[in-house]
Amino acid sequence: MDIAVINGSPKGEISVTMQYVKFIQKKFPQHELKFFNVSHDILKIEKSPRQFGHIIDQVRKADGVMWAVPLYVFLVPSQYKRFIEMIFEQGVQDAFKDKYACVITTSVHFFDHTANSYMRGICDDLGMKFTEFFAADMDDLFIEERREALLKWADVFFSSIEFGPPCYRANLPIVQSKFAYKPGKAAGNVETRGQKVLVLADIENEKSNIARMVSRFTAAFKDEIEVYNVREIDIKGGCLGCIQCGFDNKCAYGDKDDFMNFFNEHMRDKDVIIFAGAIKDRFFSSRLKMFWDRSFFNGHIPLFIDRQIGFLVSGPLAQLHNMQEIMQAHAEMMEANLTGVVTDESADSGQIDEMLDALAEKCVDYAQHKYLRPRTFLGVGGHKIFRDELWARLRFPFTADFRFYEKHKMFDFPQDDVRYKEFSQQMIQMIQDPKMKEAVRKMIKTEMIRSYAKVVESK
Repeated sequence: MDIAVINGSPKGEISVTMQYVKFIQKKFPQHELKFFNVSHDILKIEKSPRQFGHIIDQVRKADGVMWAVPLYVFLVPSQYKRFIEMIFEQGVQDAFKDKYACVITTSVHFFDHTANSYMRGICDDLGMKFTEFFAADMDDLFIEERREALLKWADVFFSSIEFGPPCYRANLPIVQSKFAYKPGKAAGNVETRGQKVLVLADIENEKSNIARMVSRFTAAFKDEIEVYNVREIDIKGGCLGCIQCGFDNKCAYGDKDDFMNFFNEHMRDKDVIIFAGAIKDRFFSSRLKMFWDRSFFNGHIPLFIDRQIGFLVSGPLAQLHNMQEIMQAHAEMMEANLTGVVTDESADSGQIDEMLDALAEKCVDYAQHKYLRPRTFLGVGGHKIFRDELWARLRFPFTADFRFYEKHKMFDFPQDDVRYKEFSQQMIQMIQDPKMKEAVRKMIKTEMIRSYAKVVESK
């Protein structure tokens, strides 16, 4: 059978992801896998209706579709997302409808679940019959049992095409609103109190809801704040995945565009950063995603430590829990505080005005007091993955990251916690005596809070 492989790596066929697919190709020679390097060729595809049409024609003729993509900043690369956007913009969803689909991603398991959930949602939106995803670690191909699992996954996909079993749809269709936000007059009495506020917006149409939300949010301030449209920043393309930045945090694009200069000059010193954009398919646009991806020239370093981050969103965010999780995770991994989110989903202009005013006031208040909520599993777990990977496997080539983690004592391994290690060892030895074990068993509930109660009483 013929399988269309939609390759999401900006590096084309020399990517790690493609080595997994080529391994499958080698082990299943009876099937023909046709590769389409859509991320690598996205600029040409955008400019050439003929090239885009050829890919869609090949998908239409294929027996199944394999989406193969590396993980870039919580999701797929911006180039891949742009191709997905074009599918819907050009109205060619029918080429994918009712075809069996699978997804393979490669990463270090840092939020690979959100990337796979996004792709699962896209497959559902295209009316495809989704079999399974395979979330590969970058090194799984070196491990025999993981290679076997990969081949079993591929076999399930091929067998599904042959025998036609039913497939479960995990995502309901997104319900879009036609509400037009009409902002009221802002009081303009929110003082920045010395805090630097920046809005990074993705605005295609000045009459759109998101454009009006940005304008109304800006008008809430008595003082001037900085507002930039990501579409007006000179960004030549998405992240190339070349990891040349790993040595010294210098992007391979260099002075070919203005991205690195813009980021260094306008983003680093801000106390409050608001990201604003409309939802396209199941996330922000590929243009805003491109900005996030290109920010990776900073490596795995948290960029906005102790800052406030907020979001203005036009679109059905409440229907997209995966996107909500990414927004929270993005703030937590930056060691920033997710101050708040304002959407236009209420379809009530007055209420939206009030929420924008409240967010403006809260951002300044939180920034002034350097308020940070405790990180959840998203931030704590994400940090531990980066910490462990940078300690060994990613130490080279991400040498700049390693130096930063060392300098800021971010290699906080649990084996270095002497206090708890010694306490645990003492208690383990103590309960070897059966009588002491029973005594401790009876006391443990009250003793557990003793030190906490002392703090409550003394502070």
